[in-house]
Amino acid sequence: MPNSMSAGTALRMGIAGLVLAASAELAEPAADEQDSAPAESAPTKQSAIAEYFRDWFKRSDAAKESQPHWMTPVVTVTPRLEQEFRYDQLWQYKPNNASVQDWGLNKGLELIPTEQTELIISVPGYVKETNSKGQTTQGWADETLLVKLRMLSENEEHGNYIVTGFLGVSIPTGDPALKSPYANDQTIWTPTIAGGKGWGDREQGFDIQSTLSVSWGDVNQTALGEPIVWNTTFQGHVFDKLWPAVEVNYTHWEQGTNAGKSQTVITPEL
Repeated sequence: MPNSMSAGTALRMGIAGLVLAASAELAEPAADEQDSAPAESAPTKQSAIAEYFRDWFKRSDAAKESQPHWMTPVVTVTPRLEQEFRYDQLWQYKPNNASVQDWGLNKGLELIPTEQTELIISVPGYVKETNSKGQTTQGWADETLLVKLRMLSENEEHGNYIVTGFLGVSIPTGDPALKSPYANDQTIWTPTIAGGKGWGDREQGFDIQSTLSVSWGDVNQTALGEPIVWNTTFQGHVFDKLWPAVEVNYTHWEQGTNAGKSQTVITPEL
């Protein structure tokens, strides 16, 4: 959950320093070039790159301003474009004394390279699974990447809605001792359609954010099957600072070892 001095804030300051340093180095011509360069010349490739990084936060702030200003849910991937570093932890207790602990949950660096796109580069979570017999398996989960393409959006003053497409990929880099969904022996592709609608203003209101996805492995569907995931968040905004919400996360499996099975998880949050 975000805090007043989050890792995303520190990362933003660090990136800003790197951007300024790179801009200065790329934009400053050598001494002999200063004497020989014409008074007016076409923009060089280096100056275009420097300008791109120099305007990074101006561009990303404009992208965030042109969409609703809702809070990011805990489970559902928001259709909004975000720029931050996110770190989550999970403790899940199952029947018969089984449990799962996940440090990181494959969150990580979220960047807005253009006004309509976002790139998420995960830091693989470290997972510890304990079964009902007390046996423990632990290791790093697979690396994941996600690209968002925002297709429609308006902020609270002009409609308060958003529609975004995702394409996620899970790369089999995880510890072989772990099992799906934390580590898989194949690359998994997950296209997603996401959207949201809000009512109210930036100080208070209500919104619904929802995603619908399906995953395919590139080698063997026997273990993975084809999970269809539908996540929906019902989120309120009261007293300017509070965001109460309830998430409904539904998964249905086609094919594979779980074919025909479904699971629903309800997550209340504040």
